[in-house]
Amino acid sequence: MRMATGLIRYWAAAKDAAGVAEESFEAATLAELTGKVTLGRDELARVMRRASFLVNGDPVGTRAHDTIVFADGATVEVLPPFAGG
Repeated sequence: MRMATGLIRYWAAAKDAAGVAEESFEAATLAELTGKVTLGRDELARVMRRASFLVNGDPVGTRAHDTIVFADGATVEVLPPFAGG
């Protein structure tokens, strides 16, 4: 599978855990991307296990992350659960 380049944006607790608001990536699928960005970042991995994802503005929902294939220029948003009401 061909690697794509894109941008991952972190929000709220994910941003705190990542230590950055966004970073560029190279990955073919959402599963590969989450594996790469959480390597050595245990707190980010914990937050991302509960997070929702948008790819180019479209919710991933319950689809398997290895079925979400990126095109070049993809934008991935990491949305942790928000507290409040």
